[in-house]
Amino acid sequence: MPDHELLLASTSRWRREILESAGIQTRCIAPGVDERAVRIEDPVALVQELAHQKAAAVASQHSGRWVLGADQMLFDEFGVWGKPANPEEHFERLCAMRGRGHTLATGFCVITGDEKPIIDVELTTLQVRADLEDAELRAYVATGEGSQCAGGYAIEGRGAFLFAGYQGDYTNILGLPIFRVLDVLRRHGWRF
Repeated sequence: MPDHELLLASTSRWRREILESAGIQTRCIAPGVDERAVRIEDPVALVQELAHQKAAAVASQHSGRWVLGADQMLFDEFGVWGKPANPEEHFERLCAMRGRGHTLATGFCVITGDEKPIIDVELTTLQVRADLEDAELRAYVATGEGSQCAGGYAIEGRGAFLFAGYQGDYTNILGLPIFRVLDVLRRHGWRF
């Protein structure tokens, strides 16, 4: 049976809130992983590797503790979309996404202390509205809401108006596929 606190290898308040809303006592620890140093072309393999590195970095400092690492990336047939560098890039990115679909991949890794790391991924597809006007997109960029988010939007806020719909796990869009994470935790002895 695990300790009653999960170490989250992240400083994401969204991931922490998702876990705590599900009843999991969580402590955030910055993993200190240089994400730019990891060079993997496949975005799904990349988020899984980054999640593993983050969890392993924290686990190496907290022997025997349960650790969760996660990483998220947005991609489509044209490439990977990270966080926008500045407001103009943010606007251009939203324009390029208009009327198109994309996939949001969240890789996660659970290290239970004694066992081999459990690495998984959740994919959710989203459809951006085709009828968005430039003025609407500029107004959204001006809020600053999505400037620190993969793809440049926060669907749980004002960014909801950008989308026609999605297929998959909504919690994945928010930052952590909680149902998949809970499945892994429960399979390895975690209980409410």
